[in-house]
Amino acid sequence: MAAPGSPSSSIRKIGQTEFLALMAMLFATIAFSTDAMLPALPAIEQALTPEAPNRAQLIVTSFLFGMGFGTLITGPLSDTFGRKPTIIAFASLYIGGALLAWLAPSLELVLAARVIQGIGAAGPRVVGIAIVRDLYSGREMARLMSFIFIVFSLFPAIAPLIGEQVIALAGWRAIFLVFVVFIATSTLWLAIRQPETLPPERRTPFSLPILWTNIKIVLANRTVRFTVAVQVFVMAQLFTMVSTTQPVFERLFDKGESFTLWFAFIAVCAGTSSFVNARFVMRVGMRGMVTRALIATLVVSAVCLATTSLIPLPETLFFGIYLFWVVMIFFQMGLTMGNLNTLALEPMGAMAGTASSVIGALATALSVLVAAPIGLMFTDSIYPLVLGCMICGVIALSLMIWMGAREEEPENTQ
Repeated sequence: MAAPGSPSSSIRKIGQTEFLALMAMLFATIAFSTDAMLPALPAIEQALTPEAPNRAQLIVTSFLFGMGFGTLITGPLSDTFGRKPTIIAFASLYIGGALLAWLAPSLELVLAARVIQGIGAAGPRVVGIAIVRDLYSGREMARLMSFIFIVFSLFPAIAPLIGEQVIALAGWRAIFLVFVVFIATSTLWLAIRQPETLPPERRTPFSLPILWTNIKIVLANRTVRFTVAVQVFVMAQLFTMVSTTQPVFERLFDKGESFTLWFAFIAVCAGTSSFVNARFVMRVGMRGMVTRALIATLVVSAVCLATTSLIPLPETLFFGIYLFWVVMIFFQMGLTMGNLNTLALEPMGAMAGTASSVIGALATALSVLVAAPIGLMFTDSIYPLVLGCMICGVIALSLMIWMGAREEEPENTQ
C-alpha cells in the first residue's frame, strides 16, 4: 500500500486482483499487436510485396516506430487530462489504425496504419504504468509490477498461436479485427471499473515549453538516466530475439512450421521469471534483482557462445543450447524491466506520466537502433547474435554497477 500522506492514499482502489488483471491486459496490447503478426508475414509477402518479401517485416517495425512516438506524448497528456481520458483517446486511435490496416489495399498504406496503431498502443502501456505509480510506490510497486509482467510475458506465448488460428479461419487481415476487439474490451473495463487516479488538482497544464522543462527535470535525475540506459541494452537483447528467432528456427533448424509452438514454449518458460522476481524482490531489492539477472544471463550467453562456436555439436544438442539461451534472454526481462521502471519512477511523484513517457520513448527508440544491426548480422550462424547480446549485457551490467547499490528515497516532484 502507499505510504500515509502520499497522493494515492485518498484515491479509491478496486480489488488488487482485478487491478492486476486490468493492468496486465492494458500492458499486453503491445505484445499482442506485435507477436500476433509474426505468423502473417508469409501471407503478407505474397499478397502485398511478392517482389520484395523482406519488406513485410516492416509490419512489425512500423508499429514499434509509432509506439515510440506515442510513448513520448501519452504521459504528458495524461498528466494534463487525466489517466482514463488519455487511455480512451489513444485506444480509439489504435482502433482507427487497426481498421485502416484491415482495409488497406497496399503495403504502404498498411504500414502507415500500423504507425497509427502503434501510436495508439502507447496509451494503455505508458499510462498504465503511471496509474500503478499513482496508487503504489517502492518495493510494493515493484512486486505488483512483477505480477503484471507475468501476464504480459505470457502473451507472446499465445499471440502467435492466435494469429495462426485467425489466419487459418479468416485470412491475415482478420487479425486486425481481433486487435479491435481486444483493446475495446480492456478500455471498456477500465472506463467502467477503474476510478481516475490523477485528480484535477494534481494535474499540470500542457504546453510545449512546460513539456520541455519537465523532460529536462526527468532527465536531470541520475537514477532515471542510468535506468534508461540499462533498459536500452536489456530491450536490445529482447528485440534481437524477436526479430531473429523465426528465421533461425526456419533456416538453421528447419523448424519453421512448428515455430509458433516453440515460441509459446519459450514465452511460458520465461513467464515464470515474474514469479521469481515477486518472490525475492522484497528481500534482495530492485537493484539486486536486476544485477543478478544480468550476471546470470551473461554466464548463459558465454556458455552458449563457447559451446556453439568452438565445439562441433550434434544438431539436437546445438538446438537445445540455443533454445535455452533464447529462454534466458526472455527470462531476463521479467527480472529487470519492472524493477528498472520502478527505480526510475520512484523519484518522479506527480510527474509519473511525463517520466513514464520519456523513459519509454528513449528506451524503445534507442534499443531498436542497437538491436537492428545485431539482427541484420544473422546469416547462417548464431555467433554474431550471441556476441551482440553479450556486449549489450556487459554494458548493462557495467551501468548498474556504476549507478551504485543505494536505492534512492522517493523525492516526489509536484
